[in-house]
This record gives sequence, structure tokens and C-alpha cells, in this order.
Amino acid sequence: MDTTAKQAPAPDRRQSAAAYRNLIMATIGFTLTFWAWNLISPLSGEFKERLGLSSFQQSLLVAVPVLVGSLGRIPAGALTDKYGAKLMFPAVSALTIVPVLLLIPAKDSFGAMLAVGFLLGLGGTTFAIGIPLVNSWFPPSKRGLALGVFGMGMGGVALSGYFTPRIAEHSENLPFWIVAGALLVYSLLAAVLITDHPGRRVPADSLAHRLGEAGRLRVTWELSALYAIGFGGIVAFGVYLPTYLKTWYEMSPTEAGTKAAGFALVTVVFRPIGGWLSDRIHPAMVTAGALLLAALMAIVQAFEPPLDPLGTIALLCMAAGLGTASGSVFALVSQVTPQAQVGSVTGIVGAMGGLGGFVPPLVMGAIYSAKESYAIGFMLLSDLALAGAVYAYGRMRTVRRRADTGTGRPLRPPPES
Repeated sequence: MDTTAKQAPAPDRRQSAAAYRNLIMATIGFTLTFWAWNLISPLSGEFKERLGLSSFQQSLLVAVPVLVGSLGRIPAGALTDKYGAKLMFPAVSALTIVPVLLLIPAKDSFGAMLAVGFLLGLGGTTFAIGIPLVNSWFPPSKRGLALGVFGMGMGGVALSGYFTPRIAEHSENLPFWIVAGALLVYSLLAAVLITDHPGRRVPADSLAHRLGEAGRLRVTWELSALYAIGFGGIVAFGVYLPTYLKTWYEMSPTEAGTKAAGFALVTVVFRPIGGWLSDRIHPAMVTAGALLLAALMAIVQAFEPPLDPLGTIALLCMAAGLGTASGSVFALVSQVTPQAQVGSVTGIVGAMGGLGGFVPPLVMGAIYSAKESYAIGFMLLSDLALAGAVYAYGRMRTVRRRADTGTGRPLRPPPES
């Protein structure tokens, strides 16, 4: 009797261990693929000089992987609902090796770089694979923090900004070989260590039908708009901040990369804080407060203050606000989306967030080319962030939890292995 009582919790402990193992593997994979996704940005200044690019062409080169990676999250999320992260994570990680290595022969041609940048967007799709995986393994009371921890994988941008130019100083092709090697090792480990939740429900309907069902949910587009501001701001600054610092504050590429990495690091740290707060406060309230902070700091930066100390403080506080908001928005996704649709909704919301990061670098480049000032760009960011804060507070506080039931066609259990 006593023995049975002591052994009863064992399955729960095993499931908890599996949950944290999957969280760790998903976060590592997200970090590596995000590094790969952002390989062009830290070296964009060198590509500009090598290829004689204009500011707009440089911005386009940086933005293409962001666009493709963002749109690619839509099918990636829906395919994860269907086939599971155990297949999708190692497969996408392995396939990302191809464009990483193609950067080596492509770096002397602008057209070739755009084509490879298009393929490199594949690395940005893993976000939509990891969210449904982590969401399925953790109970609602821990889900916000777990999703925030997974979201720390966007620190791959910081790693890329800091290490890629430094590694390139030793050999211009060395960053690509190192990232490709890391992705290869990870894809092999992920194939063994990542496991789908045993209770995962596999959709029986088509990809198009599932995306249509997710697209008909009003909350999908509300969350997409909020995430486009929060995460889109992070991506935009992650890819464009080195250029901004070099152009406006006349920093060296290495120094600008270091400062940009610090910005990205702050967003990484505050993303799980946003999730943790959302486990305790309604995530809409967290989102509203975080976006309000970002809006105020964008206004400060629009006045183009000296970098030391006011500009640095404004940029870091903006990073904290955007990072917190990106964590709280996905805590809200996990509350209002049925488990079987998390991948599809995540794909759409994640895509809109990435698209939110695609437009600002182009706008900033175009504004600077026309006005030789970034003030208008920062004021636009402040307007968007303020609008998001008002909407999150006024509308999203009223959103209630939905039962974990699907819509549309019935679901079937996963096939026995």
C-alpha cells in the first residue's frame, strides 16, 4: 500500500521531465535557427561596400529573410499541428543549413544574395513549430512562463549581432561554417530528444481548411496586430539597429553590433518576464503597460538625443517594453486558442509579427535617404505602440478563456507507433 502510494506520482514526474527536456531543446533550436535567419544583418555594412549598394538596397537585403521567414510561419504552424514538432523541428533545422552555406558563393552578387536571403527565411519559421510544442507540454498555470522561456530563443539575434562580425574578422566565411555545423548537430539531437505530447490531437482535415478556421477567428487578427507591434519592433531593431547606430552615431561595425546585441539581450530577458507576469495578471494588462513604455521611449528617441546616456536608456527601456509585450501576447494566445489550433493560429500571429519587422527597416532606410533623419520613423513607432496599448487595455481585457475544443471537422488521435 505504502509502496503504491510512493510510486503513483512517477508518471507525473516523467511527464514533467519530458516537458522541460522539450522546452530546452525547442529553445536551443529556436536560438540557432534565429542566428542563421539573422546572418546577413550584422554583415550588411560590408556587403554594402563590397557590392556598392544604396541604403534602400541594403535595407532590402536585410529585410528579405524577415519577410520569407514571417510568411513561412503560416504553413509551418499548420504542418506542426498535422505532423508534430518531432518531425518538423529537426527537418527545418537541417534544411536551413543549405542557404547558410550558399551565402559563401553568393556574397559577390546582389541578386544571388537576395535569392539566398529568400531561402534563409526558412530559419525564421521555427517559432511556429516551438510554440505548439511547448504549449502542449505545460499546464495553463505555467504556460506563460514556459512560452516566455522558449521566446528567449530570439536571443539568436543578439548572438548573431555580437559574434558574427567578430568571427568574420578571422575569416569571412567562418561564421557560415560554424552556424551550419551547429545546425547539423542540433538537427541530429532534436530527432532523438524532441517528443510530441502523448495526448496530441492530430487534425483530420486539410491544411487549407485549418488555416481558414484559424483565419476566421477574430482573436487571431487582434493578436496578430499586437504581436506585429511588439515582436515586429524587436525584429526591426534587431536587423536595423546596427545600421542606425553606424549611420547616425558613426560607430564602427563591431561597436554597433555590440550595442545592438545589448538591445536584443534586453528583449530576450524581458520576454519570459512578460510571460511570468501574464501567469499572474491578465496578459492584456501586461501588454498594454509594456507597449505604453515602448511608445514613450520611442518619442524620446525621436528627438535624437546623445547616445550616452539618454539615447542608451531610451533604447534599452524600449527593448524592455517590446520584449515584455511579445511574451504577454503569446500568453494570451495560449489562453484563447484551442490546443489543436495553436499551431495554425501561432503561424498566422507569428507571421504578422515578422511582417511587422519587415516594413520598418525599409521605411527607416527610405526616410533617412529622403530626410537624413530617423525622427519620423521613431514617431511612427510611438504611434503604433500607443494604439496597441489602448486596444489591449480597452478590448483584450474582455477576452475570456475558450474551452479546449476544436472547430470544424473532427480530430483524430495520433497514429500508434
